[in-house]
Amino acid sequence: MAELSRTARMAASSIVILWASLASCRQAPAGRAPSIEFTRIPPSGHGNSDKFEEIAGRVTGALPGERIVLFSLSGVWWVQPTEDRPFTNIQPDSRWTASTHPGSEYAALLVNGSYRPPLTVNALPAKGGPVRAVAIVNGAPATRDPTLQFSGYQWDVRSMVPGMPPSAWTDGEGFLHLRASRRGEQWDSAEVALSRSLGFGSYRFLVRDVSHLEPAAVFALFTWDDFGPPREMDIEISRWGEPQDKNAQFVIQPYVVPANTVRFNAPAGPLTYWMDWEPGRVSFKTTRAFNSRDPSSVIAEHAFTSGVPSPGNERIHMNLYAYGNRLYPVQHELEVVIEKFEFLP
Repeated sequence: MAELSRTARMAASSIVILWASLASCRQAPAGRAPSIEFTRIPPSGHGNSDKFEEIAGRVTGALPGERIVLFSLSGVWWVQPTEDRPFTNIQPDSRWTASTHPGSEYAALLVNGSYRPPLTVNALPAKGGPVRAVAIVNGAPATRDPTLQFSGYQWDVRSMVPGMPPSAWTDGEGFLHLRASRRGEQWDSAEVALSRSLGFGSYRFLVRDVSHLEPAAVFALFTWDDFGPPREMDIEISRWGEPQDKNAQFVIQPYVVPANTVRFNAPAGPLTYWMDWEPGRVSFKTTRAFNSRDPSSVIAEHAFTSGVPSPGNERIHMNLYAYGNRLYPVQHELEVVIEKFEFLP
């Protein structure tokens, strides 16, 4: 009986010790303040909706089910990488990796399942409640963009990924080539931006046939202000991945206003795209001729008189990229040729 009693006491003692050990293990993460560390910081930049940078880090003290929410500062804090994909998973080794649009600062929040990220915020939430940790970092010093000469103007080459072929260059005739290439699942867009702002006036772009572009390819000619309100006005050649849609549009932002977008079909062959910008009005036109205003050559035209921006630090951009349509993704390398750009004040 004594032996049995001693055995029972030892078993009971072991159970108590095991329970205490397990309880300690369960409580340790909750008792340790979580933290976030950046291991890859993107370059500092301002408002480029078509450009992505890689951002990465690690988390200490995260609980099961918690995730990272990223923000990029460009005027206000924008959730990253997109509004419909605001959460970044934490890997078993505590690391996380994501893409973000450029910003002057970047923020990472460790949140639990009850946190609902907004599209934009003027100020980041403080630690507490569903937000378990907050880390903010300045963008890395930006490297100077390479430049090229085209149609008598200097252009900054804005999109180049190491290891990819050149995304923008001029040939022996002085024509500008834009090429979007793929390495594995990663696409490199091609973009050039005029080195200075030109303001009100008439902009013309002579473009070779782009009817070969796949439905999810996007070729855009637009204004964009890196340092203030976007001042964005667009000529976009794309079906956005929908094969039956029209393949071109004139746009002033915000595009979600139905009256701010006019769709049309751009036919095969070389075309000239016009943008005439004046106070309170911007007129778009697509024609078959570069120097002629012959009405018979007009394919599409439209004038916007509401919501038209005034000049600031905007510059003309031209870019080419693969739009992320899951049903009809881009399958082949993309290239367009712009033969001439002209500006008349």
